[in-house]
Amino acid sequence: MHNAHTILVADDHPLLLKGLVDELESKGYNVIAQSTNGLEALEQLLDLRPDIAILDIQMPMLSGIEVITKATDAGCTTRFILLTSHKEEGLVYRAKQLGISGYLLKEEPFLEMERCILKVSAGETYFSKTFEQMVETTINPQLKKLKLLSSSERTILRMVAQSKTSKEIAEELLISLRTVQKHRSNIIQKLEVGGGDQWASWISKYKDLILSL
Repeated sequence: MHNAHTILVADDHPLLLKGLVDELESKGYNVIAQSTNGLEALEQLLDLRPDIAILDIQMPMLSGIEVITKATDAGCTTRFILLTSHKEEGLVYRAKQLGISGYLLKEEPFLEMERCILKVSAGETYFSKTFEQMVETTINPQLKKLKLLSSSERTILRMVAQSKTSKEIAEELLISLRTVQKHRSNIIQKLEVGGGDQWASWISKYKDLILSL
């Protein structure tokens, strides 16, 4: 039965939240809590301990990922499904790293949500086909390239992703500016990324992957 599992739903758009809750309840799902911001969602999670939490990835006060991280650190065993309007590789990778059970695009039909809940209820994972393809065609190839970097290069790349300048990196690592610039040149060559705007765009796109190194 659908109502064998308790569900929390959080989305900062009241109409979208109401629509999703109404749809779930009309299908017999047991929605025990709903929220329009991440902090309230976290408090409800820790208080009610639902079986499943469906969270918007972008919410005021705490993002969906921040809610999941804090709840997990507090010993919460709720299984999480993230909803997003964005197809960002870094966020998909972060979701995989956190062991999130489901990841869906908001634009998909409710049938996909039902499939996801069914899988998650059984202890399995369910990512939209869009995201699964993204992992295979984009994320995994980028990770393979990142593994070619030396330990020093990975450290410098992480600092670049934190928006630190070459001068700041040199001062923090106690190395010369020329050494930092040489490392950056080697990184760009190994990753097969162009310089200038292309480099900046690549850093922004894969920031979550880089910071996980």
